[in-house]
Amino acid sequence: MAGVDDLHLGSDLEAVVGTPATLEQLSRVHSSAYLSELGAFCRSGGGDLDPDTYATPASFDAARAAVGAGLAAVDALAAAGEGVAFVAARPPGHHAPGDRAMGFCLLNNIAVAAAELVARGERVLIVDWDVHHGNGTQKVFWDDPSVLFVSTHQWPLYPGTGAATEVGGPHALGLTVNVPLDPGSTGDSVRAGLDELAAPAIDAFDPTWVLVSAGFDAHRADPMADLALSSGDFADLALVVRDLAPRPGRLALFLEGGYDLEAVRGSVGAVLGALLGVRRAVEQPTSGSGAASVARAVAERAAVLARLSDAGRTTGTGP
Repeated sequence: MAGVDDLHLGSDLEAVVGTPATLEQLSRVHSSAYLSELGAFCRSGGGDLDPDTYATPASFDAARAAVGAGLAAVDALAAAGEGVAFVAARPPGHHAPGDRAMGFCLLNNIAVAAAELVARGERVLIVDWDVHHGNGTQKVFWDDPSVLFVSTHQWPLYPGTGAATEVGGPHALGLTVNVPLDPGSTGDSVRAGLDELAAPAIDAFDPTWVLVSAGFDAHRADPMADLALSSGDFADLALVVRDLAPRPGRLALFLEGGYDLEAVRGSVGAVLGALLGVRRAVEQPTSGSGAASVARAVAERAAVLARLSDAGRTTGTGP
């Protein structure tokens, strides 16, 4: 929020307060058994859910409020027909699949928002630029032809998923796009990965909404990983996703990871400043490292899609 305040938006900033997501809304993504177990676990006092993820007695309510914030954001954009939304909520969500908590995430905020839009007949593009692969979101929409999931992330790194060969299920072949990047990769490689791997799939998919898992732990100052982006790179990525939205009022960003607070502050300000046309000083974009990982991913994705396409034509089991 300090990054938002740095923009001095005045009356151009509208704070939208949501209500906690209902169990019906959550059940579009999460199993009823998991929701019951998580609620009971928190009410009983909480504790460790896995080696990385813990809950307190208030965590289930906090997670429902975080999901509700995302739902309120897309509703506000749909009603206004203009603007861009930034969902500054905790806990984050992109590691949570439908049936468990994982990686600091209890409920998948962006996935529930996407599922709500799909229920309204929309085609949703999710771009995840967090430094960690959005395994939970990928799993939720693996075989859903209404959602295109694109993830750029350091490889190898937690949670160990996100290879370029992971391309989607039989009903959504090619609608999962992973851009695994070598440690030390710079912003130009992230942009090249989106151009060379994701752009063809996005053009064919023709999304009606764009949602972004906006983690800022790919920043070079972050202690949790080893990519080398700057706030200027995130500003450039913001303009890329803006241009993917079909019209104003169809872009929402959801805060995910980010563990250096000044890097998060500067990157949030850079992203929203770029989207809103607010001029401010940001770090220069970075370049020079990671091209080999992009070329490798392009080749691996092309090979697996060709193999699966040939198998589908031969057996009749293709999409």
